[in-house]
Amino acid sequence: MVNKEKRRIQKLSWLLVFIMVSLSMLLVSFSKNIFNYRKMPSLTYAKKNIAVRGGIITNDKISSSEGFTVAKSSQVYKAVIDTRYLDPDKKELFIKLFSIYSNIPILNIQQKINRQKKLGKIVLSFNINTRTASNLKQLSSTLYSFFDRQNNEIVKVYKPLHKNSSHIEGLDILISGDKREYPYIKSLTPIIGFIKKYEDHGITRMNGVKGLEKYYNKYLNNYKDGLLKGERDATRNIIFNKNSVAILTQNGNSLKLNIPLKLQSHVELLADKYKKKFHAKEIIISVMDSRTGKMLTFATSNRYDPKNIKQNQISYLDVKAVESAFEPGSIIKPITMSLVFDKNRVKKGELINAYNKGKINKKGLYPRGKYKIMRHTIGDDHRFSKRFITPTDTIVYSSNIGILQLAQRLKAQEFINGFKSFGLSKKTGIDLPYEKKGIIHSLRQYQAYETQGKDNIYKATDSYGQGITSTFIQVLKAYSVFNNDGKIVTPQIVSNIIDTDTDKNIISLKIKEPIRVIKSKTANIVKKMLIKTVKMGTGKGTNIKGLEIGGKTGT
Repeated sequence: MVNKEKRRIQKLSWLLVFIMVSLSMLLVSFSKNIFNYRKMPSLTYAKKNIAVRGGIITNDKISSSEGFTVAKSSQVYKAVIDTRYLDPDKKELFIKLFSIYSNIPILNIQQKINRQKKLGKIVLSFNINTRTASNLKQLSSTLYSFFDRQNNEIVKVYKPLHKNSSHIEGLDILISGDKREYPYIKSLTPIIGFIKKYEDHGITRMNGVKGLEKYYNKYLNNYKDGLLKGERDATRNIIFNKNSVAILTQNGNSLKLNIPLKLQSHVELLADKYKKKFHAKEIIISVMDSRTGKMLTFATSNRYDPKNIKQNQISYLDVKAVESAFEPGSIIKPITMSLVFDKNRVKKGELINAYNKGKINKKGLYPRGKYKIMRHTIGDDHRFSKRFITPTDTIVYSSNIGILQLAQRLKAQEFINGFKSFGLSKKTGIDLPYEKKGIIHSLRQYQAYETQGKDNIYKATDSYGQGITSTFIQVLKAYSVFNNDGKIVTPQIVSNIIDTDTDKNIISLKIKEPIRVIKSKTANIVKKMLIKTVKMGTGKGTNIKGLEIGGKTGT
């Protein structure tokens, strides 16, 4: 009896073990099916929203906003499809629909998919804009299942990898970074500059290389990516609760220029016209408010499309007005003249020997003057009808001999300090990178023979702009003195830093206070000389009736 009961218990025990093993195997099989085949989605969801670089805006007053956007960034997307899930019978349908929604030719898509050696993920396009991305996301949703009215049936373009699986990976539209656009193409180049792309954890980013893109790079790239993270419900939508995270996207700051695009465009057309007319290598034109330093126009004939820089335009990439120093020539004479007047070393009506001995020609003009300094002979290009000229004549008719004699009246320290106070051999402080300083001679060189009372060759040649170098922007800054009561200003292209997302001003870039260089009286004396130069002197070809124009020619 005991043995029978014992055998019955053993049988029940084995049956129980068998049931438990069977249940375990079933559970393992079910788990594999759920997690390996169906790949149930994680309960948490995280989406990163990529921020973009700030834009560059002109100062035009137009109806809907404060100016024209000449440089901007927008999100760019890529379209990815895992061809393992694409039903071979529906492949042509997918290609046709994708082509319609993306505006990419069918042949291009076919070639990409057909060239794929092994089924798997393939990028159909890296350069999809926001609008197209939105359309493709809608298509992606539709392709899981839609009703074909023509054939009166439900169509599924995708299929699972396994019979017992419902997991499907369809068309994915993912942010790949941001791209830079220049809506007005060549306008405002090269001062806008251009960018260089780089990859940051699979996202395309960019840094400025030249121009404003480089100088204000830290503001333009002052962005912060957004993040949406939390648990999902059964329909895969995020559940907002105390555990969810939502960080708003913060795009980079934008730049507001002092330059109006309308004025800039007109001036660029003039630069193009006169480059052709004079067969010049480059024409540079700039308009600056001499009271504040605000750059109202900064144009060149040598422009380029920042998105399509050609080999023969490599030299155009530099802002020559800032990055290239040249021998300025006679445009330096008014600076020298102002220094002499400011030190009371000359009087307005004083007569200066033109050193132009010889017979008068039929037009009543003396030979060109010649002046010797040691072994050097310096001459004038202009003939005079008199032997002695005034300081005004010296500027109006651009006399080397007249100005070099006046320069000798300045001590070496006065001469070099005066040139530096006008900004020569120093950076102007303009908001562009790679600015050159130019060169002038040293104090020691200006002091040569000073104690012996002899003429100094360096002061002589430098007084009319030969033997030194300066940049276009240095001369523009220097000339602001004559139109600003003797005070010098700092050129400035950008006026404000703007919050791109709210259009609110963040930083108003302070205009640097003008610095006195010469007396107001001196500035006005030289200003009148410059006006007379245009009315009747070497610059009369630039005279425009009805406008008061002052200027100085130089070679």
